[in-house]
Amino acid sequence: MLPHHAVIDSSAWLLNMRCTLLIPNLFWPRESAASVLAGLALPALSRLIARARSERFAALSFEGWLCQAFEVEQQRDWPVAPLTLALDGGEAGTDYWMRADPVHLRVDRDSVVLLENTLFDITASETALLVETLNAHFAPDGLVFQALAPKRWYVRISQPPKLQTSVLSEVAGQDVRNHLPTGSDAGTWHRIFNEVQMLLHGHAVNDAREANGNPAVNSVWFWGGGTLPRVPGRHFGAVWSTDVLAQALATAASVRAASAPDRAAAWLDAARATGDAHHLIVLNELATSATYEDAATWRTGLEALEAHWFAPLLEALGSVVTSLSIVAIGPAACWRFEVKRGDLMRFWRRGDALTRYG
Repeated sequence: MLPHHAVIDSSAWLLNMRCTLLIPNLFWPRESAASVLAGLALPALSRLIARARSERFAALSFEGWLCQAFEVEQQRDWPVAPLTLALDGGEAGTDYWMRADPVHLRVDRDSVVLLENTLFDITASETALLVETLNAHFAPDGLVFQALAPKRWYVRISQPPKLQTSVLSEVAGQDVRNHLPTGSDAGTWHRIFNEVQMLLHGHAVNDAREANGNPAVNSVWFWGGGTLPRVPGRHFGAVWSTDVLAQALATAASVRAASAPDRAAAWLDAARATGDAHHLIVLNELATSATYEDAATWRTGLEALEAHWFAPLLEALGSVVTSLSIVAIGPAACWRFEVKRGDLMRFWRRGDALTRYG
């Protein structure tokens, strides 16, 4: 049952709302899932998956799934940079852009691990000084860096490179040496990557950050390159997300975009204004804890999703919501579970343990 304050009055409005939840890292990796999930009570999620029609797909990045959902064609990379640049207020034009996001590289004994900037803050003044240094050095190479947000940097490239990069979300927490760019221009970009590190390593901004106990912004990660693409997909009537790419795609497709509320009851109340529609809701609360193998925080996040989303939507599925899809993106596979109202009556389907999906 829902808490009293979250009860949904389905008699007040009759809608035909379809909902897709996009949840990166919903499942913990299979080899340790049993111990991590031990003791967790997830009756709503378990029931939804047990009653659902499920499909398993090859592993796909979060960014790749979003681009495919909006029918954006893959260039050498998924063209994330020009899409988010436009949302950040930049003019992509016909130029080639890559994201050049500020990161911290942690040198361990046998690896160089990338820590993404979701783990630390960067001020606008720090950003301005670091980008000024990069532009002064790389101007002869035809590279122009822009920082339209302190944690989202871009680089405009005079000639489109023959290069494939790895999306930042899949490199975070990993040894960067296993994810360096490939392609016939890779050697040039390995050099640029190394020069960026040398420029930033001894920068006064980083000296001050380290003196204050903050991680140095000692590199950038180049990814998501391309020219501004067409965004023809119109499969959703509304997109609810704090993710900048999801918002950028929705805006480019002239689809309503808003931040996702922290719980389903608030979303259902807000969604009433859209009428009948297919809603995409991006819930990426589990991504960071899974990336850095923080099992305790991941468990807490999954419990919150159970209470605030899975249980209320299970309740709403019998009335307000006509169909619910859960898309679970992970490093081993992408799973899609679809449940409609009538599926809840399939009591004989108990489903498999959640440990099998990671």
